[in-house]
Amino acid sequence: MGVGAMTDFGPLIANPKSLILGAAAQLGIYMAYGIALILGFTTPQAASIGIIGGADGPTAILVTTKLAPELLGAIAVAAYSYMALVPVIQPPIMRALTTKEERQITMKQLRAVSQTEKIIFPIAVTIFVSFLVPDAAPLVGCLMLGNLFKESGVTDRLNKTAQNELCNIVTIFLGVSVGATATAANFLKLQTLEIMALGIFAFGGGTAGGLLLAKFMNLFLKEKINPLIGSAGVSAVPMAARVSQVEGLGPNVAGVIGSAIAAGVFLSLFK
Repeated sequence: MGVGAMTDFGPLIANPKSLILGAAAQLGIYMAYGIALILGFTTPQAASIGIIGGADGPTAILVTTKLAPELLGAIAVAAYSYMALVPVIQPPIMRALTTKEERQITMKQLRAVSQTEKIIFPIAVTIFVSFLVPDAAPLVGCLMLGNLFKESGVTDRLNKTAQNELCNIVTIFLGVSVGATATAANFLKLQTLEIMALGIFAFGGGTAGGLLLAKFMNLFLKEKINPLIGSAGVSAVPMAARVSQVEGLGPNVAGVIGSAIAAGVFLSLFK
């Protein structure tokens, strides 16, 4: 809810192509899931590890508590560590997969998005996702409720509370409760190092997936898009967008929705 209250979906509404890029940026989730299975993790454990690639701490915690609570400490530490390290992890991948000319692509100013569109969008997304992936409904519903607080213009107090006090309080309780599960017996073992390695692989895979799809789309588009928008498709809002702004241009908030849907898919399959 707090993330939703701090997110502006205007650029996504004005440029729906970024939704596809946000989906591609979830590639790392499924890559890490497959490798975790090869390494001997169970299917629920592999799904919990893979979701680290979504770069969304609350989503990773929710999926892990449902599917593999014994790994909660290691997965939470990995997820939040890599979210904090976005400015370190992403730039080398972005520079390796794009040329200087591609990073300098200047995109046209997006059209102005009306207040009505911004109000309809969270309602429509919640209904669509609830029918498509029911297990993702709590995640997407809270995200979009927070966004509706922001965009409706009539719940200013709720909007400010969701962005600040509520978000801070929940973060504190999350840290304390997750830290309480990270006992030495569960945390200090080789499996934790494997999870950390798979987490960074998932994060890198997601960044690469968004970039490569953007480059592929440019083969067919008359008006080229800056590939760095694809790397901002991971769900680490707003840090991923800031890194893309430094390296080139373009925020992308589609990954917030994409990671929640991926979490719902895993929950519906393996819960």
